[in-house]
Amino acid sequence: MAVVGPTASGKTALSVDLADRFNGEIINADSRQVYRHMDIGTAKPSPEERQRAPHHLLDVVSPNENFSLGTFLALSRDIARDISQRGRLPLVVGGSGQYIWALLEGWDVPAIPPDADFRDELKAIAEQQGSDTLHRRLAEIDPQRAANIDPRNVRRVIRALEVHHHTGVEPSRFRPRLPNPPPSLVIGLTAEREHLYKRIDLRVDAMMSSGFLAEVESLLEMGYSMSHGALNCPGYRELGEHLAGECSLDDAVARTKYRTHRMARRQYTWFKPSDRRIHWLETEAPDVVERASGLVESFLKEHPPVVQ
Repeated sequence: MAVVGPTASGKTALSVDLADRFNGEIINADSRQVYRHMDIGTAKPSPEERQRAPHHLLDVVSPNENFSLGTFLALSRDIARDISQRGRLPLVVGGSGQYIWALLEGWDVPAIPPDADFRDELKAIAEQQGSDTLHRRLAEIDPQRAANIDPRNVRRVIRALEVHHHTGVEPSRFRPRLPNPPPSLVIGLTAEREHLYKRIDLRVDAMMSSGFLAEVESLLEMGYSMSHGALNCPGYRELGEHLAGECSLDDAVARTKYRTHRMARRQYTWFKPSDRRIHWLETEAPDVVERASGLVESFLKEHPPVVQ
């Protein structure tokens, strides 16, 4: 089962409560919390929350290392199997929609690490000749995949070409490997847009009070760049620019909040309020834990866990 929703919607707190009640262990499905040294800015579970429930896939790689969807699937499937074999309940928790649905639906994804040189070469072509050039190249290789990608989405076009470059297989052939994936319960947390933005803003303020700026300073001292890879995400880039003297601290914080609002909107493209696979609950409802617990109880009665 999974707990999903946009950033700052309360997923961690709810999942820890559910793990407490149902003998569960939490598998992180946040694409930034897998990185070491990025604790405050990614809102990782607190030490107290980690004590209340075992957490997996936190602090797996360094910020300059690659962590792909294929890597996530290989690790999370093994972890979920191990949790189940021990008679406990795996709880997949996070806001990275692609990770969540790929795991629940059994996607077949090639575990190909990003090829920086190949990507840089294609980015240069897109900049010099236009993104349509890459899209036409993909259409020649795999018309079906090309038809499903907006030519302006250069990142996705390049990834499709990268998969073909390393495997020789049309990207569209990598499909869900399970025609009938096992039943799963997906609980979604949501809030009215303005309430969610307020929660985001309050959390950014709390991060700053908890030492977010010092965390960024420490990462810079380790030699990491705030504008590339894992660290090119809300807060790290903006605070890095402030430390480089490019903007005031107030401006960096304001832009962090705005960029996090945008991230939350993008997350809703993966977790649509109209998606009937998701049981949506209001984050700020006083009985949210009880309602979520009721959903879990009903699901487990209908689909009792099988210890393998």
